[in-house]
Amino acid sequence: MSSAISLRLVFILGLLSAIGPFAIDMYLPALPQIGASLQAPVGAVQASLTAFFLALGVGQPLFGTLADMWGRKKPLYLGLAIFVLASIGCALAQDIHTLVVLRFIQGLGAAAGMAIPRAVVRDLHTGHEAARMMSLLMLVFSVSPILAPLAGSGVIAVGGWRMVFWVVAVAALIGMVAMARGLPETRAASSGVDSSLGGVLKAYGLLLRDWHYLGLVFIGACAMAGFFVYLAGSPFVLINHYGLSTTQYSLAFAFNAIAFIGAAQFTGMLGKRFGLVPVVKLAATASGVVMCCLLAYYLMGGDQLAVLIGLYFVASGLMGLVIPTTSVLALEAHGQIAGTASALLGTLQMLTGAVAMQVVGVFSSGKPLPMVVGMATGALCGVLLTWITLGGQRGAKV
Repeated sequence: MSSAISLRLVFILGLLSAIGPFAIDMYLPALPQIGASLQAPVGAVQASLTAFFLALGVGQPLFGTLADMWGRKKPLYLGLAIFVLASIGCALAQDIHTLVVLRFIQGLGAAAGMAIPRAVVRDLHTGHEAARMMSLLMLVFSVSPILAPLAGSGVIAVGGWRMVFWVVAVAALIGMVAMARGLPETRAASSGVDSSLGGVLKAYGLLLRDWHYLGLVFIGACAMAGFFVYLAGSPFVLINHYGLSTTQYSLAFAFNAIAFIGAAQFTGMLGKRFGLVPVVKLAATASGVVMCCLLAYYLMGGDQLAVLIGLYFVASGLMGLVIPTTSVLALEAHGQIAGTASALLGTLQMLTGAVAMQVVGVFSSGKPLPMVVGMATGALCGVLLTWITLGGQRGAKV
């Protein structure tokens, strides 16, 4: 295990991790145009977003298992190749049903880039060094929600919504080249993992019986669920309800992402000084308080965009402390099956987010309140799980 963190490696892993989110965030400003172009209702267009999230959830166990069996790089190549081919298909789709199916396949390919980089971090580091590398990874990864909506708006203005898929296909090809030139194999295929079906099931059985692991996974899942609700609802709330242009929406979305990125950079330092567990306890609890304040504001009849953006900026920063830290803590005890553990973590978090997005979507009216209720519910569930899972722990400075 190396003690030095390679910034080049962080950049490559961040790029691979960001390809899937980039395909989501560039896509958001295009949702109204896709509906008009393919003559599809809002619900059907949103289904293309949900299909991608579901595929990210379903695909991560597959690629995580392959990463423990074959090593880290081969499954990454396979996933990126699937992503590129599906992206080209999306660019050529002529109806919403085809687009939804291809978005699902695209999400399956993107799942490799979501699951495996976390396992590479675990191969190389543990404790606060892992938290520091994870936060640096988040820095590169989080460029996506800052730049992708703005880039998407520009691409859509120049070449229409189909051009978005050509751009993400090229990004995936760049990721493949970067991986070939700069990513070493951090886990040999012969590293002692049982590659039989029985071995795979045994690994998942071990993880699903580990309540501490599951608690940490779902703390992060609750934080992500609130974000997914915002992701699906914000284009309609901010553009249709508050009257923002697509460029203004992209800037508002980026503003919240900056808070997440900035806070995430302090996880390693705070974990080293205070311990990772206390960081999660404080950040998750504070996030719940902030989201309760936002919910109370809308329940009392408030309707100012500045309040929504401002309070969610604070909550996003707190999530930047919770999500990478809980990922490190969840993988800490499962180094031998880090690929599988990382994949299951990603799957459960993605599926939780997708379910939350669909449930809130049933009640969505284009008004802020249903979206804020979903966001606040995710935060409060995260607080409850934090104190159930970590309440008795002092949190050694790992």
